[in-house]
Parts: sequence; structure tokens; C-alpha cells
Amino acid sequence: MNKTILLVEDDAIIASGLIYALEQEGYAVTHAKTVMEAKSAASDGGFDLAILDMQLPDGTGFDVREFLQQTDTAVIFLTVVEDEGNIVRAFESGADDYIVKPFRLRELLARVKRTLGAEQGSGRLTALKLGSAEIDTTAGKVYINNQTVDLTALEYRLLLTFASNKGRILSRSQILESIWDAAGNFVEDNTLTVYIKRLREKLGDAVKIETVRGLGYRAD
Repeated sequence: MNKTILLVEDDAIIASGLIYALEQEGYAVTHAKTVMEAKSAASDGGFDLAILDMQLPDGTGFDVREFLQQTDTAVIFLTVVEDEGNIVRAFESGADDYIVKPFRLRELLARVKRTLGAEQGSGRLTALKLGSAEIDTTAGKVYINNQTVDLTALEYRLLLTFASNKGRILSRSQILESIWDAAGNFVEDNTLTVYIKRLREKLGDAVKIETVRGLGYRAD
């Protein structure tokens, strides 16, 4: 499946549960806690879906939705307030769906699946590009000069994380949070260095993955 999702949620407990559940379903998730972080993550486009908390520390989900209007990204709003006015405004702003907290996880996953399924064949962006590498998020394949690059599931997830945050400095903790293994376990911190080394070797000069001393990594 390998669809890309931008999750904008400032509640750490809710976010961690959603990230785990969505990644278990095969989605590549980028998490932002504020409007500013969401705009930065979405500045290059490339997300198939954005799940937006309505109330954020520096604004609202509507602020993120307005920014996303320049991209081809589907939107599901989350809110703790079941307010008819907000529901109307959400759909008028172009939202694809709306769900009220507390929600059942299976219901949200079903709505995500339905929303993404409805967008198939609509011309929505299903490819990401990082450097000279092209990522087909529908097929889950990576190409350099039209040649397939053989990546493991974790290497692919790591590349998606960099591609979804092109040009941004990502701390080791941010990267580790985004690449849970298939069993839902955290990747060891010292193992991350190994995976980045392997990814660099497989991508060669096609993608520049830069170590930013004391801060983390940046790819473009």
C-alpha cells in the first residue's frame, strides 16, 4: 500500500497510538505537533492524506488545511468538539472526512482506507522524488535512472521519512519514531547509524544524506 500520511496531532499518547496503527497497515507516517511543523513537512507536497487535529498549540487544523490547498492531499479532521458549525466549515474547506474524539481506532482506519481508496485514479500524486531517486509509493518501489533499487522494509521506510521531510534536519529521535519495525518495536539508536550507512551505499550519489553534527540528518 505504502501511502504517505501527514499526522498533525499534539497529544503524544494519541499520536503514538495512531502512528503505530497506521504503520501496521502499511502507511508511511510523518508526524507534526504544530501548524508550523505541519507546514514545513508539507512544503514539498507528496502526502496522500493529512489527518489534522482541530486544536493545535499555534493554531488550528484549518490553518494546515488552507496551506495544503496548494497540494493534492486528502484531509480528515480530528476534534474533541462535536460542533455542527465546525463540521460544516470542515467540509466547506474541502475536507474528505471528519471524526470526533474519542474515536474507535478501527473506525478511523476504515475512514482512512475509504478516503484513500476514493482517491485512486483521481490523479493524486503517488510518487516522491529525493535527489535522483524516484519513489513509487503505490508499488513500494524505488528507482534510480529507471533501475530498481533493492531496499529492505526498514531502509524503504527510512527513505520515505527523508523524502517526506526533504531538506529538513531530522533528529535521531524523530527518525527512530518514524521507522518502527514490522512488529511495532523501536529500532535501537545505534542500529540507526547502520541503516543510514546501508541506505547511503545503495543510493550512491543519487541522494545526498548529510550528517548535521549535533543535530541529526538532512537529505535532498
